[in-house]
Amino acid sequence: MLDVSSPPITLWSAFGPGAALPSVSAEDATSYARKLAKTRYENFSVVTRLVPPALRDDFAAIYAWCRWSDDIADESPPIDDGMTRLDRLEWWRGRLHELFAGDEVHHPVYVALAPVVRKHSLTVEPFDLLLDAFAADQTVTRYATWDDVVGYCHGSADPVGRLVLALGGAVPTSGDLTTEQAELVRMSDAICTALQLANHWQDVRRDLDERDRVYLPSGETGFDAEALRDMASRPNEPAARVPYIKAVRPLVQRTQRLLDEGRDLPNRLSAAGFGAIAAPVWLFSEGCRAILEEIESNGCATLWRRPTVSKRRKLWLVAQATLRARRASKAGAAS
Repeated sequence: MLDVSSPPITLWSAFGPGAALPSVSAEDATSYARKLAKTRYENFSVVTRLVPPALRDDFAAIYAWCRWSDDIADESPPIDDGMTRLDRLEWWRGRLHELFAGDEVHHPVYVALAPVVRKHSLTVEPFDLLLDAFAADQTVTRYATWDDVVGYCHGSADPVGRLVLALGGAVPTSGDLTTEQAELVRMSDAICTALQLANHWQDVRRDLDERDRVYLPSGETGFDAEALRDMASRPNEPAARVPYIKAVRPLVQRTQRLLDEGRDLPNRLSAAGFGAIAAPVWLFSEGCRAILEEIESNGCATLWRRPTVSKRRKLWLVAQATLRARRASKAGAAS
């Protein structure tokens, strides 16, 4: 049985380039993806219970692929294999294209993903867009404008929302969209971009210290990495705190307005007969709102303290999402 107790990248030697890949059954691969989806703090196990049983393994397979992609890009340590992170991402992309070309796949994540791709007739485009964003993180570590950061989010976040809509049957995976379907996609993109931005504003210090990345747009805040490090070293000085807070607050408020553009998506999904995915979508949206509210309630001083949503607030959100899921299930049974 595949081990999920360690980060996926620790399995690189067993499943990376040149490895004599062990045979992995579809059952074992799906079990691995299912367990992996419960091992990170971003992915609450209760979210799985909000997803209809018929889609849970599909969601897990998508998550496992995203998790491996993210770990290759951000957690991949120096290994004596002569490959950079970009090289590893391109190797990973090659396995993706093999799957979509109909070739036999051996990596456990792709073994788990293959039936999901067939079941929902998924296309390779959203996966390629995500890999493009992961690759960009290796070379682009500074952003000048709001539009630059949002453009990055269109590749790093929006494809995930579109995959969720596709798994739920709300939009086709290829071809033209109706006016209503295009509106669903637009609202999904707004939520996903806002959630990515909220994470960036929340993790300014972590991104700076651990990855030397600055997503705060320098042209709008006036801060480069050196200025941020200087301010971070002066946590009690108004001369550091006040300019930072004044620069970040408008970004948070702008993100809130963007999130509002997608606020009606869960109701639109339910009204269109796709209530099965409405509750998880609502939870992601309101979870983003909770992060933004925590940032504001902490004075937008994220350079010195990373705001987090309280356990009590999380439980309340989950309870509300669960009620929505139950109502959707009853409505589906009655129809």
